[in-house]
Amino acid sequence: MTIDEITENFELLEEWDDRYRYVIELGRTLEPMSEAEHSSANKVQGCTSQVWLSLTATRDADNEPVLTYVGDSDAHIVRGLIAILLTLYSGRKPQAILDTDAIALFNELGFREHLTPQRSNGLRAMVERIRRDAREALADAA
Repeated sequence: MTIDEITENFELLEEWDDRYRYVIELGRTLEPMSEAEHSSANKVQGCTSQVWLSLTATRDADNEPVLTYVGDSDAHIVRGLIAILLTLYSGRKPQAILDTDAIALFNELGFREHLTPQRSNGLRAMVERIRRDAREALADAA
């Protein structure tokens, strides 16, 4: 699934109850994380729910870094938010990650008005974690 497909599907749903159900369904599509990946090193700080993001950095044919993630949470809606973030960011080069404003996308989808302040802070913490990884990968590649 692409981010454009998620956005289109989201726009078809007029009621927020339906949108939340869709977000929960997206969370069920996450690739399972191993127990080892549920580590303190992968835990995202700043989230009310428990959230883990595990990074695998590889190189493409041009020897440029590519960042791939798996993620998990103990909260269904947060798992869905992770699924959207990973659709947006996982498998991409660091500069593409830094050039993509996930918070703007979530605001465009209406999440600013429909997430609790704690979930909004957690979403920002996840985005910042991925952006930090991208900045570090760029610095290491230089």
